[in-house]
Amino acid sequence: MIYLEEFIPGQKFISGTRRVEAAGIKDFATQFDPQPFHLEEDAARASFFGGLAASGWHTAALSMRLLVESDFRPAGGIIGTRAEELKWPRPVRPGDELRVEAEVLEVRPSSSRPGQGFIKCRTTTLNQNDEPVQILVMNLLVQARRVARNASP
Repeated sequence: MIYLEEFIPGQKFISGTRRVEAAGIKDFATQFDPQPFHLEEDAARASFFGGLAASGWHTAALSMRLLVESDFRPAGGIIGTRAEELKWPRPVRPGDELRVEAEVLEVRPSSSRPGQGFIKCRTTTLNQNDEPVQILVMNLLVQARRVARNASP
């Protein structure tokens, strides 16, 4: 576990990798984003994407899994409080190998929650060619090791 006081702006965490398969793309889309370019090869080729592409929400779910399995372990869990940016600059395709790089941008104690604070973190999901497929800037709630001295009991 990493407590609020132990995070430093510029600190980076890198996940392992996960391969994306066509069947996984279609399974996720069937349940959560049933659009033809996520489900059918022919429809996908004729679409904006020019081929089968994972839903952005599938990419987000895969990114979260990679992050949870990494050494990025904020005290209290990975609890998002506010997204500032979410981009999907290129599609995820069958056969892509994804990994996540998380960078701490800012660390600040909470003024209203003694013993807690926030880190602003940029997570970039990259494919096997080091091309970003998702960029997320999120504020996370993190437990502090010590409670602020001026907090009331």
